[in-house]
Amino acid sequence: MSERILIIEDETAIRSILSELLADAGYSIETAGDGLEGITKFREKPFDLILLDIMMPKIDGYTVCEMIRRDSNVPVIMLTALDEEEAQIRAFELKADDYITKPFSVKLVLMRVEAVLRRAKERKSQEAAATLSYENIRMNRESHSVSVGGNPVSLTHTEYGLLELFMRHPGRVFTRDNLLNQVWGYNFVGEEKTVNIHIMNLRRKLGTNLIETIRGVGYRLGKEN
Repeated sequence: MSERILIIEDETAIRSILSELLADAGYSIETAGDGLEGITKFREKPFDLILLDIMMPKIDGYTVCEMIRRDSNVPVIMLTALDEEEAQIRAFELKADDYITKPFSVKLVLMRVEAVLRRAKERKSQEAAATLSYENIRMNRESHSVSVGGNPVSLTHTEYGLLELFMRHPGRVFTRDNLLNQVWGYNFVGEEKTVNIHIMNLRRKLGTNLIETIRGVGYRLGKEN
């Protein structure tokens, strides 16, 4: 599915040029002729990127950008005749992702659009890699935090290690020896009771029995696929 781009620009000729350029490049395009129409369309459906003029009737681009940022981190490229440093600083303070001044090269616009969309994809990929989820359990590996149903849960370092291992491999059965090796870093005979106690505490804190006991074998998170 092609990325959806919203062009908010009051000059008909520029709007037409940008629409044709980006549509030919394979993007799905919608346009708005003023700030009010632009913010209305933004709220109606999701977009992957917004090209935003600053000097527009009804609502100016700065205000539109500010309103967008209250609800979304969608990439925004300012496209404007204002080339003063103060204008650019204000745009970036409002968390615009890029700033292109008019008159512009259509090739430059296309390259900037591609670059901003690529960065957005990389950011999403990094965020996804940093987050693990199973059912209503969510783990953020960057902040080392866990929540269940949106409520934070405080885990010890070992409990966190156990849960992370289970969530990285849902459905896989781990023997107690596996867990001792991968979480504790050792495998001593007679330490299986330690694993059992930590699993019991982990279940209690999570308030769920999603971590199953496989009798005579070990434990797993959920069912096998």
